[in-house]
Amino acid sequence: MKRLLLFTSLLFVSLPFFLSSCKTGSSDSQKGTSRSTISGAGATFPYPYYNIVFRDFMRLNEGLTVNYGAMGSGGGIRSLRDRSVDFGASDAFLTDKELETMNGEVIHIATCLGGVVMAYTLEGVESLRLTGPLISDIFLGNVKKWNDPRITSINPGIPLPNLDITPVYRSDGSGTTFNFSEYLSVVSPEWNRVMGKGKALKWEAGIAAKGNPGVAGIVQQTEGAIGYIGSEYALTLNLKTAKLKNRAGRFIDATLESISAAANVDLPDDMRATITDSADPNAYPISLFTWILVYKDQQYGNRTKEEAMELLDLLLYMLSPPGQKVAAQINYAPLPKQGLEKNYRLLRGLHYGGEPLFDGLTEEKLENRTEDGADGG
Repeated sequence: MKRLLLFTSLLFVSLPFFLSSCKTGSSDSQKGTSRSTISGAGATFPYPYYNIVFRDFMRLNEGLTVNYGAMGSGGGIRSLRDRSVDFGASDAFLTDKELETMNGEVIHIATCLGGVVMAYTLEGVESLRLTGPLISDIFLGNVKKWNDPRITSINPGIPLPNLDITPVYRSDGSGTTFNFSEYLSVVSPEWNRVMGKGKALKWEAGIAAKGNPGVAGIVQQTEGAIGYIGSEYALTLNLKTAKLKNRAGRFIDATLESISAAANVDLPDDMRATITDSADPNAYPISLFTWILVYKDQQYGNRTKEEAMELLDLLLYMLSPPGQKVAAQINYAPLPKQGLEKNYRLLRGLHYGGEPLFDGLTEEKLENRTEDGADGG
């Protein structure tokens, strides 16, 4: 329980400071210098990674602050659209229709990969198998008991109790919800007809919670509960998770290897890629990219070119070997080489009123950010 409280408090501790901070910087009264600030908001799914990689970046760039408000993908997209942050973060890429509402061209920079896992609490049940259609029926309210024949038939020898199932879902607009519902829309015609996919849905059964930490907390404290959360949260809190049946018919755990296997596909140049229900026989079926969203033209509002350069440097650091190593250390899958290369090409398109931002990078800094990661071109 102490770990849960610490994890949840870490998630939201940045939000009040983020909301009260000025994007253009604040005064450092002790040193008498101006402190520049990069601000972002959005997905809770990658927050454990962002919390550490932003901290490391700040240590390398004294006087520069990165503030991130983990409020859900929907909130991050709205904040970027309102121009109240320098970047938004989302676990669901923007559709063509959504892009048209952003009042400027937005690019997607994938930062790492993760999985959406089915975390559960059942005393005495250390291993559980589930299929996509079965998960669909649980969240539609069609399967109500843990000892339902459809569950026991694929879990022979497992002591499943005569206990009500309590599905737990996200109350906020969420990229995790989008990926979860997108997967179910692919594998369950009934889900696709009744619920469909989206960042926010009208749920048929269960109880709501805010953010990945909220869902994880309710599952952890409720016997018989099951909820969908980011794989990192389940690992951090030692929650039990179900093996899911993939397209090849194998029951797979969410591991760095199985999540990475899902990305063994040709990625689009704009990096708006869906990797759920991958055909790779070793793939975990609900795997996903998570993205940072930025405007291609960084000259807007009161932004300076220096602020735009700082944002570019942050993104390059996240893609660098040290930045990607952090992801792997806390159970996110690093980006494949193909993804890194396409990210760098997208970043080369960033400009400030037509002036390419890459032209302002020193050769030493660019080499440090791109070496061993991709060719930078």
